[in-house]
Amino acid sequence: MTIVSRPSAVPSLLGGSIELAVHACGHEPAIEVVPWAGEPGTSGRVAVVGAGKMGLPLAAQFASHGWRVTAVDVQQSVVDSINAGESHVGEEPGLADLVRTAHAGGRLAATTDAAAAAAASDVVVLIVPVMLDDEQRPDYRYMDAAVESIGPGLHQGSVVIFETTLPVGDTRGRFAPRLEAMTGLSADEDLFVAFSPERLYSGAALRNLATYPKLVGGIGPASTARAAAFYDAVLDTEIVAMSSAEAAEFSKLADTTYRDVNIALANEFARYAERAGVDIHEVIAAANSQPYSHIHQPGIGVGGHCIPVYPHFMLARAPELEMVALARRTNDGQVGQAIKALQQELGGLEGVPILVLGLTYRHGVKELAYSRALPLIERLTFQGAVVSAYDPLLSEAETLACCATAWTWGTPGPFKAIVTQTADPLFATLDPSWFPDLAVVFDGRDGLRDLALPDGVVRRGIGLPVEGERPVPASA
Repeated sequence: MTIVSRPSAVPSLLGGSIELAVHACGHEPAIEVVPWAGEPGTSGRVAVVGAGKMGLPLAAQFASHGWRVTAVDVQQSVVDSINAGESHVGEEPGLADLVRTAHAGGRLAATTDAAAAAAASDVVVLIVPVMLDDEQRPDYRYMDAAVESIGPGLHQGSVVIFETTLPVGDTRGRFAPRLEAMTGLSADEDLFVAFSPERLYSGAALRNLATYPKLVGGIGPASTARAAAFYDAVLDTEIVAMSSAEAAEFSKLADTTYRDVNIALANEFARYAERAGVDIHEVIAAANSQPYSHIHQPGIGVGGHCIPVYPHFMLARAPELEMVALARRTNDGQVGQAIKALQQELGGLEGVPILVLGLTYRHGVKELAYSRALPLIERLTFQGAVVSAYDPLLSEAETLACCATAWTWGTPGPFKAIVTQTADPLFATLDPSWFPDLAVVFDGRDGLRDLALPDGVVRRGIGLPVEGERPVPASA
């Protein structure tokens, strides 16, 4: 494969998303060596600490390229499923087959014993959560525990790579000293420590591993070289050996924060579009026909493990970053915009039955992390609304446990308002006749554009003209 110092030219987005070509595997069968020291054409043993939605695809990918992989997880049920040759992650195309094949070939096993896995491995990849605490600061409890767990097993020549997104400086300043203290080894001499951000999208992880350039930065030249050699052996895409761990850490924060700021700008444009009486989606499509414009889509807010979280990794250390902070406030404020629109149309929410469609942070992904449905339902309830909810990925019991009274698809209901929080394709097949009292549909993700509504039912959304109102002149 290829190791470079800068990414090759990326195709122009032409104002919209593109699908990068999948790189075919160009590796010859690897020669297994003990210990592995980074020689081209060789394979070794790797431990992947954290076998969740991103860790398991990594483990299966590594195994598919001739490495012997131990997946480490604190959940015994996860370990048991992997050791049975089964994937516990259900939304990743191709993953179940890859896990089954790797396990059957003796190249993938799992354990809860991180120290033993590290002791038997040449490389240790950590991919456990670093989220936010109640004060919107990085919460290291899981990563700190993971680092402590591998320490007793690390040895001369071990390569430790952090794939979990971290604040800039943590690989060198927080974790490398701890690894040195636990092992008595010198970082970048006897122990190689690097950062390489995961760049995976739920539902397309294996494809992403074969398309996106892999960024790698170590705490020194030897660490960068050893980590880059590892990824060059297990991935079929370009490996970008960056100048430092800090540059690699910042690259992930820049990527995700750019998207947060872009979406915030789109949401600001949407508010102006409502004022001007035009459809923001028409405007964005037209603007993005210019190759230098790449405006994202507005919506009811931003959820998931990444985009709402990682800007705070910068703000925790640099609170003066005004645009980053403003983007977070703008995107979190979209729930309030939806509630304000409902209040305008209904004259208040006290006692009003409302149905929320879509509870996960994104359709097709069974994950509630930072889903905007949660504050939406909380605030609707605070305003006195009687909230029911439905998500095709959640059972009635799961819906009741997390959010609101569960509604059954197709059942007639008393709802006066419907709010979509995801754009699941199922919602476009909604039959408004199920709801004889329906007065307003708030389309939070622009997924119901083609849904025919009965006369008298108002359609509202993000950046859609308000029905029955004349545009306000820009000078007003």
